Parts: sequence; structure tokens; C-alpha cells
Amino acid sequence: MFFLRMIRQSLRRRRGKRLLVAAVVCLSATVSVAMLGVVFDVGDKLTAELSTYGSNITVKPKSDVVVADLYGDSDATDPTAFLKESDAVNVKTIFWSYNITAFAPELHMHMTVVAGDGTADGADGASGTTAKTVGTWFSKTVQSSTGESTTTGVSALRSWWKVEGGWAHDDADEAMVGSRLAKSLGVGVGDTITVSTRGTVQAQSEPSGPRTLTVTGVYESGDDDDDAVYLPSSVSQAVNGLPDAADEIEVKALTTPDNDLARRAAKNPQQLSQEDWETWYCTAYASSIAYQIEEVIPGAVAKQVRQVQALEGTVLNKTQAVMIVMTVLTLIAATIAVANLMASSIGERSSELALLKALGAKNGEIGRLILGETGAMALLGLLAGALLGSGVAQLIGRLVFSSSITMRPMVFVLVAALIALTVLVAALASIRSILRLHPAEVLHGR
Repeated sequence: MFFLRMIRQSLRRRRGKRLLVAAVVCLSATVSVAMLGVVFDVGDKLTAELSTYGSNITVKPKSDVVVADLYGDSDATDPTAFLKESDAVNVKTIFWSYNITAFAPELHMHMTVVAGDGTADGADGASGTTAKTVGTWFSKTVQSSTGESTTTGVSALRSWWKVEGGWAHDDADEAMVGSRLAKSLGVGVGDTITVSTRGTVQAQSEPSGPRTLTVTGVYESGDDDDDAVYLPSSVSQAVNGLPDAADEIEVKALTTPDNDLARRAAKNPQQLSQEDWETWYCTAYASSIAYQIEEVIPGAVAKQVRQVQALEGTVLNKTQAVMIVMTVLTLIAATIAVANLMASSIGERSSELALLKALGAKNGEIGRLILGETGAMALLGLLAGALLGSGVAQLIGRLVFSSSITMRPMVFVLVAALIALTVLVAALASIRSILRLHPAEVLHGR
């Protein structure tokens, strides 16, 4: 009780410098809590942010992947092997189904496209523009074998498109035309185009013949898709005589950034130990999700879109590094500031401390008094900084990621330990000067 009363009286007499210590600790805790809070949550936020830029997993027929590995991909040729479009919904039956936010089967075919109903150029498609067409789902509601119902399609996969007009409907004779192709054809929103097969792929059933579609939207993608036509998969399959066919399935999934385990598994998961394999399989790496997709879609090979995964890992590492460096620099600055404030305070209190030593106080007792005073103000600053830091973290989350930051208890425990270490280092550096005080010299003004 006597010790606590001495601390209380000392704090009451010297509020200025004590409040400065609390302010320094508060500022340091604010920055540390905010930065570390974002660091521990930034992985999920960056994944969600980068997922808006399209799919990060593609699924193709195994035979086409083998040919592509040998001879390279060619956008000029039509596919010769196909998956079943009806199998696409199986991606929602894997262990990580809730991480899959969107998917869409696609049938890439080169078809003859003419403006209008095609009568001016011949309904048989003998003339007109040869363009890449993509038969797909725009916003289709499907149900998996587990009973789960989901609405998905390219409208969720192509959120960055600038669309003039609106998205096409899956159950109508409608299409969306890329901006460059629309300009070449001279068509816009509300006009019609006619598509017909070129007959370069062996049909599996009788083609339906040319189909006239209403242009509901003209999109600008910023890539080669600006020269393409997107149309309902049912229309593309009917015109080409390829029922229930798709040559690619795009999948957008929320994933965990790759680490050494994920990179080793991506090369050959069979080479992993049983423990590593279970860890990899039960973690939402892009490679483990792709592996599980292959298990539920017959004859398919699922691959990561490496550019997206590499960008995600690079951005995450750099962002975390910057925030950790800011935290370290803040703590170093706080250590220096608190040490200087304490040294200044001890200089002003040298007569008081010398008198205490002259009355029989030991160095350890005086050191505990100084630590108690500083610790009380540091605790006050830490509590205020924790509250302010949580608010700053939420502000960063809203401004940068448009969502809240999940503050983990570990952040507060870690910051409390770091602040305690910071204050202890600063205090020990100042307390050393107390040990050198000689009461007789100080009290006689020498």
C-alpha cells in the first residue's frame, strides 16, 4: 500500500512528463495494433480483392492439356476434346465448395458472324466475319448433387468488364459482343447478329443451323475478348451440334497464398509424406482445390492461373513486410522517446531520489518505484492505443478493402508484450543513471 501511495503521489505531482510517456506509448500501440491487425487479416482481404479479376483455376479435357503441353495453345483452332457441361456443377461438391465463389463452363468455337438476320450475306454462313464465340452461362441457377443451389456464370467472373447495355440471359436468343467486333460489324445494343457453324469440328448431333441473336450488351474487356461474342451455351451447342459440351470450365476460388508445401504439392502431390499430404489437402491452396476438382470431373485437368497466384503471393509478402517494418520502426522510436523522457524526469528528480537513498532506500527499491510509475502510464497508453489502433485498422479495411478487419486476440497479446519490452528497455537505460547517484554530492549541489 505504501508503495502504491508513493506512485500515486508521484504521478499527481508530475503529470506533464508522465502524460507524455502515456501519449508516446499510446501512439506506438495505435500503430502497432493497426498494422499487425491488418497483417494477420490481409491474406484473406487480398485474396478477395484479387479474385475480382477473374478465375484463378481453369479446368480442361486431359487430352487437350497434353496436346497443349506438347505444341502450345492455339486460339486459331477449335477444340477437339470436350468435357460434359453438366459435370461443371460438381465443383460445388468438393471439400472446399464454399471457397468457390463462381464458375462457368465455356465452349470456345470459331463461328461465322454477320450483322442482322443474315439474309443479306446468306443464311448458310457462307460469308461474313469469322470470330471467336464463347458459349457459356451468364447467370445460371444450378443445383449440385448435394442439394445445394447456386447462381453462377461469367457475370461474376468478368466483374471488371465495362458493359454498355446489359448481360444476356441464358434461356433466350441473346448475345454480348466485344467492343472491337461490334465496331467491325457495325452493331450496337438492341441490334441482331446471326451466328452459324463453319463445320470444322466433327458434330456429335445434327447442327440446328444459323441462329439470330439480339445484342443485349457491348462489353470492353481490355484483352482479346473484345473480338469475341459471348452467347448462351445452349445456343452454341445447338448451332455446332455439340450437346452438353464444354472445352473449359473457369473457376474463381478464395485460396490461401502458396507456400513451400503448396509449391511442392503442385509439382507432384504423391511425393508428399502422409502428414504433409493431409495438411495440403485440408488447406485452401489453389493446387489442392484444383486437385479435388479433378477428382469430381471425369477426364479433366485443373490448373492454377499462375499469374494470379504469383501476384497474390508477391503483393501479400510486400504488404506484410511494409507493415511489419512500420511497426518495428514505431517501437524503436517509442523506446528512444520514453528513454529520453525518463532521463529528463530523473534529472529533475535527482535531489528527491538522492534524499531517498540517503534515508536508506536501496537502488532496487528506487528502480521499482520508477518502473511502477512508468508502467502505470504505459498501461494507460496501451489501453488507449489498443482502442485507437482497432479503429484505425477498421478505417484501413474500409478504405483499402471495403470491408472490416477481423481483430484477432493474438494481436493485442503481441502488442502488449512488445510495448512491455519497449518500456522495460527504455526504463533500464534510464535507471542505470540512478545507480550512479551519490546522495552527498547531489544534496550539496556538486
